[in-house]
Amino acid sequence: MTPGTAPHKVIPIAVDTGTAYGLPAPTSKLTLAQVGAGTPMGELLRRYWHPIGLAADATDTPRQVRVLGEDLILFRDKSGRPGLVYPHCAHRGTSLYYGKVEERGIRCCYHGWLFDVEGHCVEQPCEPELGRARGKVRQPWYPVQEQYGLIWAYLGPADKKPVLPRYDALERLDAGELLEANDASIGGGGPAVVPCNWLQHYENLVDPFHVVVLHSTFSGTQFVAQMAEMPQVTWDTVPLGVRTTSIRTLPDGKVFRRISQAGLPTLRVIPSPRVGRYGRVESLGWVLPIDDHHFRIYVVGRVSEVGELARMRSRMNGKLWEELTEEEHRAMPGDYEAMVSQGAIAHHSEEHLATTDRGIVMLRRLLQQQVDKVQRGEDPAGVSFDPNEPPVVFDAGNYIVEQA
Repeated sequence: MTPGTAPHKVIPIAVDTGTAYGLPAPTSKLTLAQVGAGTPMGELLRRYWHPIGLAADATDTPRQVRVLGEDLILFRDKSGRPGLVYPHCAHRGTSLYYGKVEERGIRCCYHGWLFDVEGHCVEQPCEPELGRARGKVRQPWYPVQEQYGLIWAYLGPADKKPVLPRYDALERLDAGELLEANDASIGGGGPAVVPCNWLQHYENLVDPFHVVVLHSTFSGTQFVAQMAEMPQVTWDTVPLGVRTTSIRTLPDGKVFRRISQAGLPTLRVIPSPRVGRYGRVESLGWVLPIDDHHFRIYVVGRVSEVGELARMRSRMNGKLWEELTEEEHRAMPGDYEAMVSQGAIAHHSEEHLATTDRGIVMLRRLLQQQVDKVQRGEDPAGVSFDPNEPPVVFDAGNYIVEQA
């Protein structure tokens, strides 16, 4: 320091906080996300029936399907019976995808062993007497049923197989209505197969607030005008899931009351946000976890004409998702972009849930409760072993009332 000069004042340097430097590695709620055999959620989901294709998908041409992380072969024998089998022939492991479907089942291309829709080996052509011990060989298989235009499969323990549920919304048709099934992932916001974990869409069902922001601001108004109004929302846990009730007051003083539900095991009970009619929910959807990183949606609905369900797909500026350019996807994101950009499996450790996420917390808690029940050897909610079980009734729908 020069003699006679004042000491320099030291000014502390402000330290920025909250940067991404040093962030811990993110984690996910794998107990709820993973669907493979032996995982907690995988074992829960295997206690229910799941749609694995349209009825028209089961033909005399073998079809590869992937369900809950398992690769399988779907076919329909020439007697009209659908079958679902493990892909590798019980003889030497050749894929039955290359098999030939016949009257009694599917025949392996390698040595001609023939298996029926329940995996029984009914012919071994190269063996004496077509296989003296063929009764001791069984191709691994899964039970399938047809209902509502879909093929349903049960992938769980045989002694816990429930009856395939029926649904009042699809059983009780109004005058002029017919049922239609669709596999275009209506509600997924993108292609038929969505490349992220199923839970990211399932949780979306109990989040009505994203409609006001994502669908009414970023995407442009995709739905009817009432959906753009900020709702008053309540959630409650019902026997088969989490129910969301949204209340919106309309300019004429009437009240728009919308009830939706995320139902067990993967049900989307969502009234259409596009039609002008009001009343009970007109379609049901099932989120099929293909594996940990992909899902698709099957929908069955009451329609007035064939093709009506396909017209429910989201459009931005009049375009379907696959018709948009990359710049349009960036400028007008929808459900697909919001969900898939969370990652193949969302990083739950990095979330900061708020009051509007109460439905998500309730849904996760309900799923965990069902996982715990199965691990204790109990039956999860929503399964029945009574063939006379009445159809399941939901109170979901769009309703107009005079006042709240």
